[in-house]
Amino acid sequence: MTSQNSAQQHLAEAKTRLDVHFDGYKDTLIELAKIPGIAWDAFDAGDLERSAQAVAKLFSDTGIFEFVEIRRSQAHGKVGAPAIVAKREAKNGKPQILLYAHHDVQPPGDEQVWQSSPFEPVEKNGRLYGRGAADDKAGIVAHLAAIETLRDICGNDFDLGLTLFIEGEEEAGSPTFRNFLEENQSDLAADVIVVADSGNWTVDVPALTTTLRGLVSQVIEVSTLDHALHSGMYGGAVPDAMMATVKLLASLHDEAGSVAIAGLKHAKADELPYSEAQLRTDAGLLNGTNQIGTGSILDKIWTQPALTVIGIDAQSVALSSNTMLPSVRAKISLRIAPGEEPEQALALLKAHLEANLPFGATIAYGETELGRPFSADSGGWANLLAEQALAAAWGTKSVNIGIGGSIPFIADLTQVFPGAQILVTGVEDPDSRAHSPNESVHLGMLKKAMVAEALLLVSGNAIEAQ
Repeated sequence: MTSQNSAQQHLAEAKTRLDVHFDGYKDTLIELAKIPGIAWDAFDAGDLERSAQAVAKLFSDTGIFEFVEIRRSQAHGKVGAPAIVAKREAKNGKPQILLYAHHDVQPPGDEQVWQSSPFEPVEKNGRLYGRGAADDKAGIVAHLAAIETLRDICGNDFDLGLTLFIEGEEEAGSPTFRNFLEENQSDLAADVIVVADSGNWTVDVPALTTTLRGLVSQVIEVSTLDHALHSGMYGGAVPDAMMATVKLLASLHDEAGSVAIAGLKHAKADELPYSEAQLRTDAGLLNGTNQIGTGSILDKIWTQPALTVIGIDAQSVALSSNTMLPSVRAKISLRIAPGEEPEQALALLKAHLEANLPFGATIAYGETELGRPFSADSGGWANLLAEQALAAAWGTKSVNIGIGGSIPFIADLTQVFPGAQILVTGVEDPDSRAHSPNESVHLGMLKKAMVAEALLLVSGNAIEAQ
């Protein structure tokens, strides 16, 4: 039988199996999504433990792993959330593939805005609604379906190595993630890491996420006076801190709205159809308000630097008086392009601030946060197999997409496992509304994602020994 015939047979087998078992996987997703496992201190840690136990049982019941364990790490004196680690060692020179997802979810937010109870999943118009239904419990169930489909196609004694890592604190910023990787490095080491925590271009067009912007966050304090002054008595002769801060922050963008910090890197996004009308709809851009920056829309939101002032500490309007403020604090969030080093970007940001500080004001630096960008290696064998699997499952060629935000833990994966190929896949689509009220997953697309991941694993089991 030719390899092409084998691929067609495996596709048919995977589709047939998932046609039969998909309702069962949907029920599993519903049960997982009923558990409000939230890794924030204000929420019940018992729910997070219950979530971990439920996930561990699912993968233990497959019978294919040598061990399935719930583990924790510590950081900053705090014990982390429960994570699930499972492993089956590769045999006969086959690769080891690690499957990542997370079982914790975002808080529900304002439940009055939900059209149904956030933790009582509801199926409507081909979508399953509920907190975590898409992000990322659908990723967990996709892994489960792919593993069991691999077992049914290749038999219980397959040679491919499988590792499972289901994190429990991703929505809380993964505070113990790096420590967890280092403490469990030997069990988590793999040739390929599949991160099922992203999305697809559309319901009908699959995607691999190949670029992520990095993050430089900096708190500043601008001062011009040693005490507050009556604005009527001294205004017009001395600058207050708000005036200096506003002028300084305005210097961070040019007239077109592009980031004006000299020396920052820019990159190009893949050319995909994305219109200004679509941007206006997706972003809720008001009529009469123009988009900013130069270049294509996808360049601007995926691969160019972007800067937002996300906070200012100043007097509220309700409590305002005729007072000149002596100092003002602000928090700057700078997204950096793939290929940029966050330490270098931070240095460029500070150089710009100091060069544009008006009126001889002083500046002090507070809390800093750095996150590395990500750019996938498109030349690896795993990337090729993933593209083939996605195309087969969807019936159309996959595309490469970017994310304008950051997934900081991917930088940790690349540093702790520098030899691993990383594939960022997902079960979300533009209508999933992850983190927002009325989060949902498109069930037809979820089934295709299951087929695609199963084909990736079957192909990995068939490649020549390394």
